[in-house]
Amino acid sequence: MSESVEQHREAAPDHVRAAVLTVSDTRTSETDTGGDIIQELLEEAGYEIVGRDIVRDEVAQIQTALVDLLARSNVDAVITTGGTGISARDTTYEVADRMIDKKLDGFGEVFRMLSYEEVGAAAILSRAVAGAVGNKFVACLPGSRNAVRLAVENLLVPELAHVVFELRKHQKGR
Repeated sequence: MSESVEQHREAAPDHVRAAVLTVSDTRTSETDTGGDIIQELLEEAGYEIVGRDIVRDEVAQIQTALVDLLARSNVDAVITTGGTGISARDTTYEVADRMIDKKLDGFGEVFRMLSYEEVGAAAILSRAVAGAVGNKFVACLPGSRNAVRLAVENLLVPELAHVVFELRKHQKGR
């Protein structure tokens, strides 16, 4: 690993606050296993979950929830699960893509590469996306529990604090 990446990781904040947003027409707080996995893995890694919500896969509901979460001063990142496929009801990607100021193309690329190793060519059906909305981070994951675990363990746990550090780096008053 390069020295500058390691230095940035060491300088990363030790306290990152994330919100989890599940996009589903069928999940409830009792059956939101994808959201549970995100919360469990991030908390085990020392991140704080400051909010959880479930919205239907409707553009207006997803956008309102994302805008509200990103406006909260105690939220550094929003992780969504669900709505990233290609069916007519999958609209998370469209909402997030319009909101993201700086897309992290590598997030989706690496996620699909890791996913390909597990599920083969079906990995191309994922439209996982991540990037910055102002000085906040948004990552949109598929609804599959296995895909959520893959993304959180391999991408978010090791890099979320570093991403937040980069987004805060030139912000005044921090």
